[in-house]
Amino acid sequence: MYTPQYFQTQDWRKVKTLIIENPFATLVSTHEHKLVATHLPLELEEKGEKAYLAGHIARANPQWRSWAENPQEILVIIQGAHTYISSSWYDHENVSTWNYMAAHLYGSLKIIEGEALLKKLEQLTERYEQGRENPRLVANMSPNYLKNQLRALVGFEIEITHWEASFKLSQNRDDKNYHQIIEKLQQEPHPDSQRIAEAMQQIRPQE
Repeated sequence: MYTPQYFQTQDWRKVKTLIIENPFATLVSTHEHKLVATHLPLELEEKGEKAYLAGHIARANPQWRSWAENPQEILVIIQGAHTYISSSWYDHENVSTWNYMAAHLYGSLKIIEGEALLKKLEQLTERYEQGRENPRLVANMSPNYLKNQLRALVGFEIEITHWEASFKLSQNRDDKNYHQIIEKLQQEPHPDSQRIAEAMQQIRPQE
């Protein structure tokens, strides 16, 4: 990931929050000598000093076969809030740009099956069904139906070996223009504009 020094972060806590708040990721690997990608939800888990991303993929998706046949490094892309920054918001001539938060996580993948896969599915549904009027939990599914569904899935766990993140939030601007960007973003209707404005305020609060 190309990331100028202004926008780099080495803070795992920020990246962890980004993953938790934006769990719908892009998983990239190679299959038959070609790059392939699947969009899917992933769950972050920490075990001691190591971090993992767990998920599942449709067995009909050929991407998973390359993991078993050709062990390789996996890339997971996490995209957070992003928004357009108009050059009209500066007090000087400049170009428009785009602010965003994103992370690339790399690691080794292993396939999980049986009870381990079932546990991951239970955790996933419990998280997203929580608070719903009629939660549909894995534990409430009939055994035969669940058995058939599990046959159609391939579970996996990625051990994160290294990562890089770009939090491009106008850190290269002086205070006057920086806070003017925040004010303009707060007036924008898109929720991502509000999220970027909030992230910018956390970096450089206005006195």
